[in-house]
Parts: sequence; structure tokens; C-alpha cells
Amino acid sequence: MKYCSLCLLWLLCCMSCTSSRKADQPTARLAVIPTIDQVGAPRLPEAIAPVTAPFPLPAFNKPVFPALTISIIEQGATQQGLATKAIQSAIDVVSHRGGGTVTVPAGKWLTGRIHLKSNVNLHIAEGAELHFSGAVEDYRPAVFTRNEGIELMSLGALIYANGQENIAVTGKGTLIGPASGSLKDQIMTTDVIENVVPLDKPVSERVYEGYNKEVIFPPMFISPINCRNVYIEGVTLRQTPFWNIVPVYCDGVIIRGVSVYSVGIPRGDGIDIESSRNVLIEYCTLSSGDDCFTIKAGRGEDGMRVNRPSENIVIRHCLALEGHGGITLGSETAGMIRNVSVQDCVFSETGVGIRFKTRRPRGGGGENIYYERIRMILRGEAFKFDMLGSKTHVGELAERLPARAINAYTPRFRDITAKDLVIEKASMFVDISGIPESPVENLLIENALVKTSKKLIAARDVKRFTVRNTIVITDDSVISVLDGRQILFDSVIFKTSGRLRMKQAGDLTDSIRFQQCTPAKPMDWLSDSWRRQE
Repeated sequence: MKYCSLCLLWLLCCMSCTSSRKADQPTARLAVIPTIDQVGAPRLPEAIAPVTAPFPLPAFNKPVFPALTISIIEQGATQQGLATKAIQSAIDVVSHRGGGTVTVPAGKWLTGRIHLKSNVNLHIAEGAELHFSGAVEDYRPAVFTRNEGIELMSLGALIYANGQENIAVTGKGTLIGPASGSLKDQIMTTDVIENVVPLDKPVSERVYEGYNKEVIFPPMFISPINCRNVYIEGVTLRQTPFWNIVPVYCDGVIIRGVSVYSVGIPRGDGIDIESSRNVLIEYCTLSSGDDCFTIKAGRGEDGMRVNRPSENIVIRHCLALEGHGGITLGSETAGMIRNVSVQDCVFSETGVGIRFKTRRPRGGGGENIYYERIRMILRGEAFKFDMLGSKTHVGELAERLPARAINAYTPRFRDITAKDLVIEKASMFVDISGIPESPVENLLIENALVKTSKKLIAARDVKRFTVRNTIVITDDSVISVLDGRQILFDSVIFKTSGRLRMKQAGDLTDSIRFQQCTPAKPMDWLSDSWRRQE
């Protein structure tokens, strides 16, 4: 059978990452999927290769800084006591003189918050350890920032910039966040942020500085806001108090060869792109206490007020290790996440592989999302859509039914393509929980080899979902569909533990088809298609 021979050839190609094809065999099935030793920070090349994506992008180039170089030692920094003033003085001097590089030399240095300025490259030399204080007072006064998608005045970031251009953090040194102290002790943990920050007040009045032991909202590690042309390369980040690298409202961001270690730190995301555009992330290695690579666009009412998308983003040649999700969209989605391309990445012993999160009152959503040539070795699901959330965060809106009226705060995920995938291990192939009034729309998974999956597919509230040219080896034999419509399995080989079964439920479930599959149809079906009887 021609179809079977082609699929087996493609399977062998994916397993060996080599191919030898005959003239009549289509190359579309012979993509080379990277292995763990081909991605991540150790593989960072010197030059930025041209970037291709299914949407327009600007050219991504390394920034150029003037020749001026000042060591923080020249401004009085010592390894005894805080070096904040000396570091900030060096940055201010270099920026005032037209730009250049501020060097943190080898050694252990202690600092509070650092403000990057235009045309300055903060270079952390190999052997340098820049330790950040654990005292709240070393991060005052409050600065304009965004925390979990809501604007406020708080501590900002350990390395912060606002409204600057052509800024960089580079080098082979290590940045180490606060281990303990008042900063960590005063972080707000009692409720979700939208229940604490008064959204009816101007942002200038939403001030959280931590005086008199009042709560603060945790600072990110590196977070430029309202900046253009941001470059981060080579550094290692450890022990963050919150999310690690978080460009907010930025245009033109390149993050290369960065290593992050925040395992065990709640909300210790690796890299979060928030309402920023024209972004390249490549050759990074993330081990995170929460999601690894994350894209966000504001939260609910406040995010809708700001209404700024995250768009035109490429993530390539990266490695996600421990973390809740390899690549996650959301759950803050108000301004929309669009035009995202994830290419040639490996997720190894990560929780979920490809993750989508939003909530009924969050607004916005995601569209025009592409994944290509991804290898996954997972503890959790390969694909997981979680659009309802929990009562802890959104109360009764987490209940699937009744369906609600669509309004400005109804999020959506649509137009998503994932192709050329090897899933070495997963707890489940696909797990979709959409919203009844806003189902996941136009999801295509193509050219996938699922070597082992404990569970098969559960699709709830989805419209136009296709799996094509795929081999699934699973301990399960059940596909569950609840209010799913226009579902197509095209040229799929199911190697299941028992006879393939379909459980369909819901008044909206309709039009499920198997086309050139093995087996040709689920047991108990009379034909290879199922339609609701009128």
C-alpha cells in the first residue's frame, strides 16, 4: 500500500534524523527534527542567521555600540557592600557620552535595581557574578511596570529600563537573584492581582513600594518597558524572584544564548514576551519553575484598556527542560497574540509541550500561530488547550456550561498549525478544553510521529480540527469528542492498545471523518464518517 510505505519511510527518517529518498517520494514528509544536542545555549553561533517565518519580519541584526568602555571599578565599585551607585554611575556616564559598554568584571558583586540607559551595553564578563539584594529598599522608588498583565507602580525589575533605545545585557557571567529578605517576604500571595489592584484608579495611584511591610508585586529579573532595539545575549540567570526575562511594550527584541535556572521558584517563568513586537529568541536553554517560553498580551479589563498585542515573534533552536510548559500562549491574552513561529526546538522532560491558556474574562486570544520541527519528551500532554481555568481565579466563569453571551472579554484561539513533530513521550497526544461560545478554531497537526502516549485525544469545544499524516502509538484506544465539529483524521495510523473507539457527545458534535486511516474507522461505526442525525 503506497500510503503505508510512505508513512513508514517518514517514521524511520524522524527516528534517525537522516533520509535517503527515491525520486518519487515527496520531501514534505522528510523534515529533519533537531535533537537535544543540536539546540540551546551551548550551540549559539556568532552570527544571526536570516530569519524566515509565515509572516513579514524586519531584519534582525546585532546592535553596534561606540568604542567607549568603562569598568564599574572605575566608578568606585568594590566587592564589599552594595555596588549599585557605582554601576548606575557607569551606565549614566556612558549613556551621557553617546554610548558604549559598561563592564562588570570577574568577581562577586552585590547590587540593587539597575536602570539601563540608551546606547549602553551592560556586559557581565565571564567569571562575574552579579548578586541582587533581598532588601525592598534597594529597589525603591516605585517605577512604572506591568505585573501579570496589569499596569501599576512597583519595583519593576532587578535590571530595568523605561523608554530607552539600543540597550543590551551581554556576556558569559551570571546574574543571581535575591535568596531571602524583605523583598521576598512582602510579595503579595493572598489573592489574584485583579482583586487587589484597584483598576478604577489611574496607574499613577496604584503604588506598591513596600513601606511599613505592605505588600509588593515581585520584580522581574530583566524587564525593559517601552523600549526599542533590546539585545540580550549569553548571560545565565539564577534564583529569580519572579518571571526572568520580560520585554514589555518593546519593539525590536533579540534574546540569544541565554540560560535560565528557576526550578522550584513559583511563577519562575523563563522568558515572557509581553505586548511586544518584532522579537527573535534563539539558542536559549530554560529550566523553569513555571512555563519556559511564554507569550502574553495583558490581563482582562486592564489589558483591554491598553490593548497592545504581542506579534511577529520567532523562537528557534531553543531547549526547554524542566517547566510547566515548553511554549505557552497566555494566560494573559487581552491584546491578542498573533504571528508567532516556533521552529527547530526541543522540549525535554518538560510538563506540557505546546500549551494554550486563557480565561473567559481575559479577552483577546491568539491567532496565526505556527510550530515546525519540534521534538518533545514530556511528562504531560503534547498539546493542551485550557481556556476555562479554575474557580480560584475566575469563579463561576470556570464552569463550562451554561454558554455565555459573547462580549469584548471573550477570548479565542484560532488558525494554529503544527507540523513535522516527533513526540518521544507524552501523557496525552491532544487535550482540548475550549469555551462553548468560543471554541478552538482551525487547528491543524500534520506530519507527526507520536512514539508513546498514555492517552489519545480529548477534544471539547473545537471547530475545524485536523490531524494529517501522523502515526500515534498509544496505550489508549479512545478518542473523546464533546461539542466538536468538522473534525478530520486524514492518513493517520493509530497503533492502540485495543480496537479504536470514538466517544462523541454534545448537541453540537457533528461531521467527524476518517480518511485513508489505519484502522479505516472506529469500531461500531458503519462507515468512515459520522454526522449528527437530523
